[in-house]
Amino acid sequence: MTLLKSWVESANSPETQFPLNNLPYGVFVTADDEAHCCVAIGDMVLDLAVLEDDGVISVTDEPVFDLPFLNEFMDAGKPAWDALRARLIDLLSADGDDTLRGDKELQSVAMAPRVDAAMEMPFVVAEYTDFYAGMQHAKNMGSILRGSPDLPANWLHIPIGYNGRASSVVVSGTEIRRPLGQTKAPDAEVPSFGPSKRLDIELELGAVVGTGSTLGQPVSVAQADEMIFGYVLLNDWSARDIQGWEYQPLGPFQGKAFGTTISPWVVTAAALEPFRTATPPREKELLPYLNEEKPGLYDISLSVTMQPEGADRATTLTQTNYSRMYYSAAQQLCHHSIGGCAMNSGDLLGSGTISGPDPSEFGSLLELSWAGKKPFTLDTGETRSFIEDGDTLTLKGEARGDGYKIGFGECAGKILPALETPFK
Repeated sequence: MTLLKSWVESANSPETQFPLNNLPYGVFVTADDEAHCCVAIGDMVLDLAVLEDDGVISVTDEPVFDLPFLNEFMDAGKPAWDALRARLIDLLSADGDDTLRGDKELQSVAMAPRVDAAMEMPFVVAEYTDFYAGMQHAKNMGSILRGSPDLPANWLHIPIGYNGRASSVVVSGTEIRRPLGQTKAPDAEVPSFGPSKRLDIELELGAVVGTGSTLGQPVSVAQADEMIFGYVLLNDWSARDIQGWEYQPLGPFQGKAFGTTISPWVVTAAALEPFRTATPPREKELLPYLNEEKPGLYDISLSVTMQPEGADRATTLTQTNYSRMYYSAAQQLCHHSIGGCAMNSGDLLGSGTISGPDPSEFGSLLELSWAGKKPFTLDTGETRSFIEDGDTLTLKGEARGDGYKIGFGECAGKILPALETPFK
């Protein structure tokens, strides 16, 4: 697909992340200090609540966009998503319906510069599940933690995941406090308590479930694919030293519960459709319920930068691609439901850390520094193995078409010092 031309001139630039082909959804604070649902178009945000109130767009008999979350719209289902997308493309197209294009007064109340828009959480996170579905990451973790890249016996057969904390999922720009917890040094007889010393990121893509399922009723991979509303960049912050002491036998707990950051824009599955790509060849044949009818991954370039406090520029730490994953979001959602677990509108599924085969593609600092054995130097001269207080980590992602890009905005967070230890 080529660039769709819009009368919003900034949307026609090959450099914008938000051309007419994209139209990602978010929630912004209006000039009246209200939170409304919106879409991004070029360097502007379009207030969907204003268009809905004016009768220009309609989804259901009741308003769904004068709310500080997208859940009501997402719950309307794929036919409603597709119909609204077609309507918005028509309204914003250079040669489409002139209801908005020809009404300067409506534009003045319905559109605002994106640079001035304060973005909030785009949806209420019903539940959060994080997966472990990147093969290179899993092999790297095995080499670092167990001395062998061999995968767990179940890894090639099921998308492994764990249930995380919806309460600590935050929008880009939210500062993250260094967590306190228990750790145990290899030569210590007992654990100690204090701030994490091995604070890390995980470069992920999050799938946003739009429509739910019924308790006791599994969904197929094809059904799961239809249930996914869109995708966000996701940084699952990780306290590796806390996690290392706690994770056996039930997996991550406090090492992951303190913060997960997502981008403010939900890029729809419809916008990403031209960028579908297949999962890699299976090393073990999957059980039939996990087989895909169409390519389940997307060709999305991803990167992470780090900028120390006071530094004049950021350093790119890694560049990789979502196509490196072994399992797709639809396969993950299918497996999540296979025992009868009910899925809800607003459920968030983390892909798992996305790492490629080259060290320049590793998606966590644990891998980039090989657990601290190979510190790396930033462009500004500082040396890092893990995150230090004041560091800002930023995830970016874009799918690249013919003369246009489908971008996600930024997924950024700054690390604040730990609170003073409240316990002796």
